Amino acid sequence: MKFCYCDESGTGTEPIAVMVGVVVDANRMHLTKDNWSNLLTTLSRLLGRQVSELHACEFYPGNGIWRGINGHLRSNLITAILQWLMDRKHYIVYSVIHKARFTQCKTQGKIPDEIGTIWQALGFHLLLALQKAYQRSEGTKGNTIVIFDNQKREEIRFTDLVKNPPHWSDSYYCCERGSRQLDQIIDVPYFADSRDVALIQLADFLSFFIRRYVEIKEGLGGERYEGEDTRLEEWMTQIITRSIGSSFLYPKRGRCSCAEIFYSIAPECIKTI
Repeated sequence: MKFCYCDESGTGTEPIAVMVGVVVDANRMHLTKDNWSNLLTTLSRLLGRQVSELHACEFYPGNGIWRGINGHLRSNLITAILQWLMDRKHYIVYSVIHKARFTQCKTQGKIPDEIGTIWQALGFHLLLALQKAYQRSEGTKGNTIVIFDNQKREEIRFTDLVKNPPHWSDSYYCCERGSRQLDQIIDVPYFADSRDVALIQLADFLSFFIRRYVEIKEGLGGERYEGEDTRLEEWMTQIITRSIGSSFLYPKRGRCSCAEIFYSIAPECIKTI
């Protein structure tokens, strides 16, 4: 059995929105949580104050409590955290939306009502990709519990969407008539506070760097410091190494009508990874 911890970046005024899920095997979850707690303890010692939660949007530019750590050290810590993910061999699932394209497609009636908000589209895409990736696993190895960061506005409607998936989504994972929809997703999604669930923080961390990478590659935001583009490419290479695979996320050929929805609202640079 697996746990997938999810968080998003860019659902404000940013041009790109990203959601990442960190997929952890149940038998390794406790060790991973302990190791993340140890990382926060190390950061607390560096700062000289308690760090209970890591938000990349503050850590990366050195805002708030992170002003005392210089950019070079922060950069090295980012690389170390990504290497930490790779060493533990956890996988990630991600969804990326070009928000202007989403708005255009929604206006044209190409976005189904069930995923009428950017958050709903991101979250549902993650679940469909998990289903497609793990449905051929033996026994219960592919069964996945999904935990999102708190979303009071979306929770009720999204839970209903997962309980009653629209049939237009069946083609994404070739669900045959009479088969149980989303049968690899255990129960309904859970929602939790990232302060209490360490691996949601890791999902937040990853989603931030994917978003920054896409913004620069798509010409939607300039570099914040010299060489940022190169650094982000290095970090993105580390992140993508642990992806469940582009064929489950943004297949380059043979897309069904459902997969085409998510493909059409994704930025170009994500489709070519």
